[in-house]
Amino acid sequence: LYQHTVATIRSTIASAYRTKTSAQARVIALTAILKLRQICLSPRLIQKESTDTSPKLGCVVERLQELMDEGHSALVFSQFTSYLDLVEHDFQTHHIPYVRLDGSTPTATRKKIVQEFQEGNQPIAFLLSLKAGGQGLNLTKASYVFHLDPWWNPAVENQASDRAHRIGQKQKVSIMRLLMRHTIEEKMMELKQQKMELYQAVLEGAAHRGGGTALSQRDFEFLLD
Repeated sequence: LYQHTVATIRSTIASAYRTKTSAQARVIALTAILKLRQICLSPRLIQKESTDTSPKLGCVVERLQELMDEGHSALVFSQFTSYLDLVEHDFQTHHIPYVRLDGSTPTATRKKIVQEFQEGNQPIAFLLSLKAGGQGLNLTKASYVFHLDPWWNPAVENQASDRAHRIGQKQKVSIMRLLMRHTIEEKMMELKQQKMELYQAVLEGAAHRGGGTALSQRDFEFLLD
């Protein structure tokens, strides 16, 4: 499925750069590679009828079971709320205690959820969307942070991890990133190292303001190689 999608996307991006402006082609390309990033999490995100398992989900469930047996709580971040739905279902199946906060969580409920996480006596996992849970929360009960998928902006990921690195934290905090080998996720991490200002162009529109370094056609070819 991944390789088939790569072939389709490569054709789509090449056509976009032939027939559209660079800015238009970039948007088309970013939208196209979103499918690859979703496949890395679970084929079910693009094929609802798929029965393929999610290796990342199996990994995080197994790891959390071990950590909770040792008394650790954890933050679990993904930028895809549709994937958090799958994670939540598996947590229920495996009886992993958790709370969840994303963009749809009412403001009035957020404080209660954070309090439940922070003040509970038992180890617990906190499922968070990267955008909604990335700032303004003090989650020092967590001694582990899991990033289930990479994001273009390293500052956003670091800000999310810092939810556990707050005043009052007395434990060592371990941060774990789950990446699928030989996929766009590894390429994203390489590209971020090469172009530290990449996120400004992708997320903040720096390229449209005349600054930053936008994703080029060559960058997209690198991501799909």
